[in-house]
Amino acid sequence: MNENDIQDQIEKELAAFANEQAKELGLHTEQYTEDVHTEFTGAQRPHTTLLVSGLTLAHDQIATAALRGIGYQAVMIDCPDQEALQFGKEFGNRGQCSPTYFTVGNLVKHLTHLRDGGMSTEDIIDKFIFLTAGACGPCRFGTYVTEYRKALRDAGFDGFRVLLFQQQGGVKQATGDELGLKINAEFGVAIVTALLAADVVNLLGYRLRPYEVVEGSTNLAIEECKGILEKRLEKGGSPFLALLQCRRVMKRVKVDRSVPKPVVSVIGEFWAMTTEGDGNHHLQEFLEREGAEVDIQPLTNWILFMIWENRHDTLERMKLRQDDVARKGLDGKDPTKKLWGLAVAERAIKGLFQSYAHAIGLYGHHLPDMNEIASLAKDTYGNDVRGGEGHMEVGKLIHFVEDKVNHMTVSVKPFGCMPSSGVSDGVQSYITTKWPEAIFLPIEITGDAEVNVHSRVQMMLFKARQKAREEFEVALNETGLDESTFRSRIKGSRRWRRAFWRPAHKVAGAAANLVYAVGD
Repeated sequence: MNENDIQDQIEKELAAFANEQAKELGLHTEQYTEDVHTEFTGAQRPHTTLLVSGLTLAHDQIATAALRGIGYQAVMIDCPDQEALQFGKEFGNRGQCSPTYFTVGNLVKHLTHLRDGGMSTEDIIDKFIFLTAGACGPCRFGTYVTEYRKALRDAGFDGFRVLLFQQQGGVKQATGDELGLKINAEFGVAIVTALLAADVVNLLGYRLRPYEVVEGSTNLAIEECKGILEKRLEKGGSPFLALLQCRRVMKRVKVDRSVPKPVVSVIGEFWAMTTEGDGNHHLQEFLEREGAEVDIQPLTNWILFMIWENRHDTLERMKLRQDDVARKGLDGKDPTKKLWGLAVAERAIKGLFQSYAHAIGLYGHHLPDMNEIASLAKDTYGNDVRGGEGHMEVGKLIHFVEDKVNHMTVSVKPFGCMPSSGVSDGVQSYITTKWPEAIFLPIEITGDAEVNVHSRVQMMLFKARQKAREEFEVALNETGLDESTFRSRIKGSRRWRRAFWRPAHKVAGAAANLVYAVGD
């Protein structure tokens, strides 16, 4: 037997052994296909409840009310906590990022508590549906829905329905009278307006809370406003009218902006920078306890970014030699019409946001110019690179420094998050060498090590406080005011103590800007 024959014999024996082992392990069957349960008909709608969770408390509560206002049964799930994390780790796959564990575990936890409370598993599967967003991209977010189904199956809820609507899918992906969930124009308008309303409520809350005279008064006002919006939206009413009513509530909050406080922007991975619970170690609340004003990123920014992505990709496709036939290609489509549609959508979002902002009393908040953000980032992070926030995180940091938006930037990223880690740990280190005045802190969120995270934030916050104080003293020197004169003028003026009044922006800190306003 020659060498080739010996090699062939070895290969045959190895193949036979592999087949034998596969049969014993049950791996000799066809490729595994997931049993996906998504049936939800119009007839089921009256006795089926949509479970909503995943954003800030205000967004979840107001969006849930909007769903009820267009005819759905909807319930908000609590903000994910440590118990949700443990459920996620128990029933989820190994090696997931913390947002996956928190969000998946939060659903399993909610259903488990329903079962422990006496509801049968059959009734839970029949009467509840979880509604969540989906997307593609180089991260685990694209597989969230599979993680939900795997964890639900292992937790004893096999067959529970998880419905997915794509962030980039628009409002045409589900039509037909027989469907229980219709992602149509009515659904899109209800959800988008609810999210914008929640944005302005959150933004005004973060603007007032650090300077409130009576501790806790802002939170009480915010809760009252969320209740007002909830009652109006679940009756199909207008968010605008509800926000006008909220204006009278927020106006009662007394503020004192004469004390310099560092402004800290929170950016990074979408869920980790948005959640307000254990998922990011209550970062926003911690920063405010440490004396900072927190600059949050509203969901409106993300909506504008998605519009920008669609416009950018369309313009790039128009340069091809012929129209491509991909799912988002231009074959058989009018690119000019699409660009006009995107332009109208952008103007509508911006206009609606500003009308809502002015209704509640949020003046002077400027939404980012996505073309400017892309231009700032393109030399260091390509505009065609996708995943996470893409180039937006890089562009934001440069914008924060050049336009004196804040004193410090915190980038929150889950441990092992590929898009966010590549930006925060890689590209942003280069940005901080070009702009050394930037105070930038990337922190990893794993669900534990809260003391370590808070300690790192405190160390950098010390520098931010110094920066805010120096800025304040420069403003006093330039206006010729001393601190006691400045404060006495503040006390003697109703204008400068109004909750909604905001001094013109010259530097990052509210107190320093107030000095310039008083000095002028």
